[in-house]
Order: sequence, then C-alpha cells, then structure tokens
Amino acid sequence: MTEQGQVAAGFFGSVDEVAARLAEVGYLASPAVATTVYLADRLGKPLLVEGPAGVGKTELAKAVGRVGAAPLTRLQCYEGIDESRALYEWNHAKQLLRITAGRETTGAEDPAGGSAGGWDATRDDIFSEEFLLARPLLTAIRRTEPSVLLIDEIDKADVEVEALLLEVLSDFQITVPELGTVEATHRPFVVLTSNASRELSEALRRRCLFLHLDYPDTELELRIVRLQVPGLDEVLADSVVRTVAALRALGLRKAPSVAETVDWARTLLALGADTLDERVVRESLGVVLKHQDDVVKATEKLITEATVATGNARTVVRRPAAD
Repeated sequence: MTEQGQVAAGFFGSVDEVAARLAEVGYLASPAVATTVYLADRLGKPLLVEGPAGVGKTELAKAVGRVGAAPLTRLQCYEGIDESRALYEWNHAKQLLRITAGRETTGAEDPAGGSAGGWDATRDDIFSEEFLLARPLLTAIRRTEPSVLLIDEIDKADVEVEALLLEVLSDFQITVPELGTVEATHRPFVVLTSNASRELSEALRRRCLFLHLDYPDTELELRIVRLQVPGLDEVLADSVVRTVAALRALGLRKAPSVAETVDWARTLLALGADTLDERVVRESLGVVLKHQDDVVKATEKLITEATVATGNARTVVRRPAAD
C-alpha cells in the first residue's frame, strides 16, 4: 500500500522475477535494469529512463505492460504539447450543441434555455463527465486496474509541461476545477523516457527513480539479436554485433542503436546472406545508418581498410577497383 491508500502496480515479487518475466516477453534486462524496475514497482515510484535513442527505453515500458497483461497508456511528448493534450479538455463543440438544443427546445433566449435553475443548471450539465475528453494522464489516473503509463520523450516537451506532471507524479491525482480532484486507486507503473536533448528539472527528477540505459555490451547485444532473430546464423549474428560496435566507435552523427542492430540482422536473414562481406555491407548499410555522411564515413572505414569479424575467421574487405 502506498500513500493515501493507493495500491501500487505490484507486477513483480523479486529482482530475479523481473529479469525472468521480462525475458519471457522478449526483453533482456541487465541486473541494474531488473533491480531498478523492481524498486519502481515495489515503491510505487515513477521510473525515469534516460539514454540514447533506440536502446530500449520505450520497449521497457511496453515489456512491463506485457508481463502484467496491463493496459498501457502512452503520452508522446513533442514541442508545443500543452495541458489540453496531456491531461484533459472539454468537448466545446458538444457543449455548444447542448446549449443550442436547449434553446431550440424551450424557445428561450437565455443560456440555460429557460430551464429551471438558469445558467447554473446549464453549467452543471455541460461541465459533466459526458463532455470531458480524458487525455493520457487523466486516463491513466482513472484506471481501476494495474496499468502502465508511458510518458515518452519528456525532454522534447516544453519546461512548462514538467510542472503539469508534478501533481501527477507526486500524489497521483489530477484536479479538474469543474469536477474536483481525481485520485488514483491503483498507481500506474510510470515510465518517463528521455534522450537527454535538454536537462530536466530537479523537481521532476526528485520524484523519480533514475535509470540510464546505454548501448549494451557485445555479449548482451548478441543475446538480444539471437532472441529477436532466431533464424540468423550464429557466426553471422556475431559479425553483425561486432560490426555495429565498430560503427559506434567511429563518432558518427547518429550511432546505430540496438533497434538498428536487430533490423540489420533481420535484413541479412531476409536477403539470405551467409556472411557480412563487402557486397552485403554496401547494399544494406542504409538499414543501420540514417545519414549520408555517416554512410560515407563508415564505408571508408569498414570497406576500404577494415575487416569484418566472422567468428574466429576474418574476411578482409578491400576497396573496389577504380573504373
């Protein structure tokens, strides 16, 4: 039981259970990840996950939802998002139609359509549940069963949006002036993700447990590839993972993420490739790199001089002859 009688999600019973159950739904968690997820679940605290794009921050929230067979509510942040898109808004068009219909029915000119109670009665009518449009935060707070709330890419939102989150993340409640305070009966498992494109406020950070997700080590990434692309040859999978690691060390404009590693592995499987040779690299490098200057830089390094690891053997990749 958490503060104010709210019930935490309670998806996991131990750190080991976190790792095991996440693996069952396809998410391989390191000991640090499993421990932090367990504590967030146990303490009913929001979890702020920060790190490069594509390392599994969003997927972690989805995996927790799959483990608990729990509904996931997602607030996708972007520049310019405001209270009406995050919390709630009133259906003004429907409110106007109700007022107009009341006037037409009674033939009255006053805003209440001449009904008993005048404007007060009309106000109570149009500012009721029927006209309330719940957005992600209010939707998550009002759920009566264990659920997951994903606040994705919070660093893309304006600083003012963080202030809107403080009441939600502190007390798990939202105040709707016309209706009162809506308090959660079940605290959702909250995951906030950030690519660290801007610094988040200390007030927001204090309300969360913190987890930094970076690119996994070679061993863990190889396990991820084997899990996600089970039909790929073991030697080729190892070659893909080592090549991606080499690409990340080049100081590219956008280093390939784990998602791109998996996409490349799936691409090679679809192409029927049995080795990561020069031709295959040239034809499929766009799956991993998304900027032309990165492709050129990687081509010069990997195809001109480098070697592509394939198990214990190494296939030398040479510059093609000039035309």
